Amino acid sequence: MAKRGGFPGGGMPGNMANLMKQAQKMQRQMEEQAKEMETKEFTATAGGGAVEVTVSGARKLVKLSLAEEAVDPDDVEMLEDMIVAAVNEALEKVETESASAMSKFTGGMGGGIPGLF
Repeated sequence: MAKRGGFPGGGMPGNMANLMKQAQKMQRQMEEQAKEMETKEFTATAGGGAVEVTVSGARKLVKLSLAEEAVDPDDVEMLEDMIVAAVNEALEKVETESASAMSKFTGGMGGGIPGLF
């Protein structure tokens, strides 16, 4: 009785098998890149260096430094704004490097794997 569906002999044709191997290799490389990215740190400043923040590649705030002159009890709002600006800049650096790393795998086609980068 003939098999329904599939390929003769039950295996994948050569090209399909090669594509699957390449896809698995690419997936391993992307996972390695993601792990490496998480270990990196990105620093940004605001207010002429009055606020400095460092975030990890995993997008976690790991360090916050404030210059003494940045702490003005009469202008807390300015300090808050500088912190937000520095954090956003550092996160943008993470995003830029993540996109650059991902483009190695996508060949500049854009897109990515949600949750990976």
